[in-house]
Amino acid sequence: MSQTLDRFRMDGKTVLVTGASGGLGQHFAQLLASVGARVALAARRADKLQSVVDSIIHDGGEARALSLDVADAASVRQCFDELASWGAPDVVVNNAGVTVTRPLLEQAEEDFDHVLDTNLKGNWLVATEAARRMVAAGRGGSIVNIASILGERVAAGVAPYAISKAGVIQATKAMALELARHRIRVNALLPGYVVTDLNRDFLGSEAGDKLRSRIPSRRFGEMSDLDGPLLLLASDAGAAMSGATVAVDGAHLVSSL
Repeated sequence: MSQTLDRFRMDGKTVLVTGASGGLGQHFAQLLASVGARVALAARRADKLQSVVDSIIHDGGEARALSLDVADAASVRQCFDELASWGAPDVVVNNAGVTVTRPLLEQAEEDFDHVLDTNLKGNWLVATEAARRMVAAGRGGSIVNIASILGERVAAGVAPYAISKAGVIQATKAMALELARHRIRVNALLPGYVVTDLNRDFLGSEAGDKLRSRIPSRRFGEMSDLDGPLLLLASDAGAAMSGATVAVDGAHLVSSL
């Protein structure tokens, strides 16, 4: 049993987490550091990452902050150049994402571009640059794309977000197919409704209660619910997995509500 659990360890692995200034990205960075990875946290403003970096280091881990605009190819290359002092990444958690909540007929072209540039184009730029570095290093790796159950079902008011996450799911499969011969695994994690500081008030409201009633498990997810699935996809425990989409949603995706 101990050998099985050891496969979830990340000792000696270099991990890049995008969108790490809060929410799921921050949580993922702290989780990966806790299992031995040295973690580079990336966001548009590196100064917003420093408190998390300091916390990881205080707890005995190794971490650093990097500036990254995922929608800017030059910024993506520069981020990986700065990471190169640690070597090529072994794992990339492609987490950066945004949304605009507004009825479809009120969405502007700028809203669509903002969401798609970050969530889909940004995901593609980071993943392909990571793959180039992994191929050059010659030791494979793992890319975990953070999608959403809204990539496979829809909700009102978030059309560009749902479209972008559907693209991330299909991109994951396309990347997995072409990168398998390089021993690079690409998988997608599909969270359902997970409580974070940004949505806690809404999910605790009357509207949130109505939403929860449509989830078969009758509960919202906690960030810790994603720990096991993320580690499975990132670590050697998931060595045979590529092109997979793993939903963590209390059976919401398979429901008709």
